Amino acid sequence: MRVLTVQELTRHIKMLLEKDYLMANVWVKGEISNFKPASSGHFYFTLKDDYSSLKVVMFRSKSRLVPFRPENGMAVTVRGYISVYERDGSYQLYAEEIEPDGTGALYLAFEQLKVKLQREGLFDRKYKKELPLLPRRIGLVTSPTGAAVRDMLEIIRRRWPGRQIVLAPVPVQGDPAPPAVAQGIRLLNELGGIDLIIIGRGGGSLEEIWAFNTEIVARSIFQSTIPVISAVGHETDFTISDLVADARASTPSAAAEIAVPDKREMERRIQALKSRLARASKENVVRSRRRLDTCLAHRAFTRPRDTLCGSWQQSLDQLNRRLAQGVRGVVERKGGALAALAGQFQTLSPLATLARGYSICTTPDGQHVIRDIESVDQGDRLSVRLPGGQLQCLVEGKTT
Repeated sequence: MRVLTVQELTRHIKMLLEKDYLMANVWVKGEISNFKPASSGHFYFTLKDDYSSLKVVMFRSKSRLVPFRPENGMAVTVRGYISVYERDGSYQLYAEEIEPDGTGALYLAFEQLKVKLQREGLFDRKYKKELPLLPRRIGLVTSPTGAAVRDMLEIIRRRWPGRQIVLAPVPVQGDPAPPAVAQGIRLLNELGGIDLIIIGRGGGSLEEIWAFNTEIVARSIFQSTIPVISAVGHETDFTISDLVADARASTPSAAAEIAVPDKREMERRIQALKSRLARASKENVVRSRRRLDTCLAHRAFTRPRDTLCGSWQQSLDQLNRRLAQGVRGVVERKGGALAALAGQFQTLSPLATLARGYSICTTPDGQHVIRDIESVDQGDRLSVRLPGGQLQCLVEGKTT
């Protein structure tokens, strides 16, 4: 009896699985769990149903082609092959394709990116730049060979000849398209002198216009300092680029019409405005003439002397009389108040006290009033104030 090593048994099982044609290309449906995107770009997750689970690995060469972001709880269908991971001795599914179960992969990717960019504010109206009224230089980011570029050039030249067109030729579908479109927008911004950018292409399937639903293109539009018009597909097509751009046109031809006004229509509007301005000016002159005639017919102009020397002089005389009366009234009121105050002062005056038979005794210089006998000594000289004058006295003695 032959005894196998663990490695030998594992490799034998692996060989049996790899020889099974069913295991070489199998579709498996289940729910994603334990999803772990590695920094290397590989996807690791578990595919499970109500009864079993299956480990899945998807290498970077395949994962980078998945248009949407796998998430835990998402129902998917995975195509790949079954083999054994020898180190752990476990079998797993090596995935090559992943599709949402019941929802198209591109549609799911569109919705996921839409939600992400909306949360970041890339669709907010406050970031939208105003389109120039008459751009001198217009940048086109589109295919140089498609019908879209021919239509835009023809319409712009017809509507307003002499506009300068700068073409950034790019592929508009396939894997090279998204980075090329983003680079075209950046180059036009770096070039300088561009007033407006139009990006877009003609109609096609969702897969064909997918470049304009990618994150790299959306962010390049948002970062552009030049206003951008998005014109992708037909009128019914709607892309992420349309949501981020400063304006959306239903078709490339419509974008050209939005970008440049019709010169002949503009000239007709200017002529109409000139006519309206001339009529308004004439009517304004007529109204002003009527107002002037009315003013000239007023008495102030027909009899100016009466106006100046009559009623105005009478009003001046009345004001003078009112002023004089007011001044007299103020003087009388203030004079009465002054007399009352004078009476009060007279009652409180020391002279009134002297008139009633009293006197005031002070030092000879009159600086200090003698208020008590203790402040005077025999031989001191004093001054005594009476109603008629002053006495200079010598103290010969004191009696208490």
